[in-house]
Amino acid sequence: FIKRKATDEVASGFSPSGLREHLFDFQSAIVEWACKRGRAAIFADTGLGKTAMQTEWARLVAEHTYGKVLIVAPLCVAQQTVEEAARWGIAVQYCRSQLECTGNIIITNYEMLDHFDPTQFAGVVLDESSILKAHDSKTRAKIIEMFQRTPYRLSCTATPSPNDHMELGNQAEFLGVMTAVEMLAMFFVHDGGDTSQWRLKGHGKTRFWEWIATWSI
Repeated sequence: FIKRKATDEVASGFSPSGLREHLFDFQSAIVEWACKRGRAAIFADTGLGKTAMQTEWARLVAEHTYGKVLIVAPLCVAQQTVEEAARWGIAVQYCRSQLECTGNIIITNYEMLDHFDPTQFAGVVLDESSILKAHDSKTRAKIIEMFQRTPYRLSCTATPSPNDHMELGNQAEFLGVMTAVEMLAMFFVHDGGDTSQWRLKGHGKTRFWEWIATWSI
């Protein structure tokens, strides 16, 4: 009975081949793991090469699905991603609307999302995905709803706070692993008056982080 209640996210991706040589060994391992999962989070600190990993993941997903992948990033890094990817032989096209999309890997900024049709993409990458941190923000709700049927999803950020459990819940909800509300019910108890004070249940202190580790790295 207890085993049936356990939450173990099932991988739904593919085994990639032909990873580019510009990746370090640890980056190749992370990209391969993320492809096999299908929907995953890369929580990598600044300087560890999130751009290299997310663009390679996007290339592999586009080739595997014969479809398009959308990278959503802050405006200040979108063009930088295009330039860095070109150095590695990966063509990333910056677009402000669906009508401009001619390539297989598209990048746009968060403010332009309303001009895109999510059904036209086999994969999506959220760069600087800590934008999901605002639990009840319109942007967070829009992003989660917009891509809830996208087969391949990657969330990339250097700054997920281990003490901000709601941010981790929002990441899980975007990836389709579990809703933030379900996460709270399963692993946490509420301390009372202050609605932001959620405390891990006794059994959840280890199990919660084991669960996090099934879908993020």
